[in-house]
Amino acid sequence: MAADKIYFIVGSQDLYGEECLKQVAADAKEMTAFLAKELKGLARIELLPTVITSETCIQDMRKAQCDDECVGVITWMHTFSPAKMWIKGLQELRKPLLHLHTQANEKLPYDKIDMDFMNLNQAAHGDREYGFILARMGIPHETAAGFYKNGRVVDKIRRFAGVAKAIACSHSLQIATFGNNMRDVAVTGGDKLESQIVYGWEVRYFGIGDLVDIVEKVTEREIDSQLKEYEAKYTMATDNVNAVREQAKYEAALKKFIKKNNIGAFTDTFQDLHGLRQLPGIAAQDLMGQGIGFGPEGDYKIAALSAILMKMAEGRKGATGFIEDYTYDLTAGEELELASHMLEVPVAFAAGKPEIQVHPLGIGGKEDPARLVFDGITGDGIQVTMVDMGDHFRIICADIELVKQPKPMPKLPVARIMFRHKPDFERGTAAWCEAGGAHHSVVSTALTREDIEAFSKYTGTEFIAIG
Repeated sequence: MAADKIYFIVGSQDLYGEECLKQVAADAKEMTAFLAKELKGLARIELLPTVITSETCIQDMRKAQCDDECVGVITWMHTFSPAKMWIKGLQELRKPLLHLHTQANEKLPYDKIDMDFMNLNQAAHGDREYGFILARMGIPHETAAGFYKNGRVVDKIRRFAGVAKAIACSHSLQIATFGNNMRDVAVTGGDKLESQIVYGWEVRYFGIGDLVDIVEKVTEREIDSQLKEYEAKYTMATDNVNAVREQAKYEAALKKFIKKNNIGAFTDTFQDLHGLRQLPGIAAQDLMGQGIGFGPEGDYKIAALSAILMKMAEGRKGATGFIEDYTYDLTAGEELELASHMLEVPVAFAAGKPEIQVHPLGIGGKEDPARLVFDGITGDGIQVTMVDMGDHFRIICADIELVKQPKPMPKLPVARIMFRHKPDFERGTAAWCEAGGAHHSVVSTALTREDIEAFSKYTGTEFIAIG
């Protein structure tokens, strides 16, 4: 089963009698059914026993923590639930937690309300007690406040589910680095050991020869099969079919490598291609379209971040993937950025059907590589990067607007993404530079700043927003 389960844990106590607890259980069951319907396709919701003792809380939290399918926990205090009995249980939990501050009833029954109703529906009382212990224990969490059927509350719960799934992905992510970083480049480096401690990433070095060995064993039938996939999805706009077949060979090999080593993201660098005739172009682009993270020039942080944010964006409209800052149009008041890369721009950003083209690369000293060329989509989005500041990691998230290119670019043989910085070019780019923002990033029109802020909160990462 997939790691997409969220446990719902409701708090109460036994001071008000068995009838009260029966109603708590009934309301919790009804809420669980509602949330299961709203989150269908995104996450599975399962109700655990009502917490009325410290022992029950410990059992619930241990079950959530030890269940590999569980990505997070939602808690809610139906009645007053003394917070001391939550302490030991909460100490067991190291997965994302959402505090749902709600009630089973939307409106007060003004003409009928009595003390029994007051005692049963005490979120204003119990959730404050619970909120205090979360704050006192310093547990990272978010709070969704309002009637649980309210659209804004449901949206926040859905965002929590996506972030929780992405964090689960992060903690099981294995990244292959073929070779090391591009020589003399600073920002693509980082403390790989600390990455594993903080985010769970296992960054594993492989010599490019490990891939070449697999490439050399790819059969003509396997190349033909991969080529058919390309022809079904893309427009063949080159006569140099041999160059395209070379990329098909690389992708077939990479798929075998990824499956064998349980890899979720990878990097390469044009300075370490011994044994390969081309720098992987279509091969990397097509794999990103299948959810595999990628970072060029050995940038393992962006490879990981792209895989995680693609997982977070599953089920949402829009595109998410790696991009590189390249060059500007500095026309006063109309400033734009052209973002691209030598080859590896994800197909998710294509406004139309991508074309397979073959052109010289001009760097790396290898044969002309086949790549996918296309113009980019439009719409509001975010640009996200991660940098290693020496004693901590920093995530920077900027608001942008992806726009249509003002004029054709017939001589630029790469995929092209253009966007406008917010609130404007001067402040947006200056803030990015001053925060130490990298030239590699992940752009998304599916995710929001709030998604990235939540991920940063749950992982204890410094977060800087620009917009």
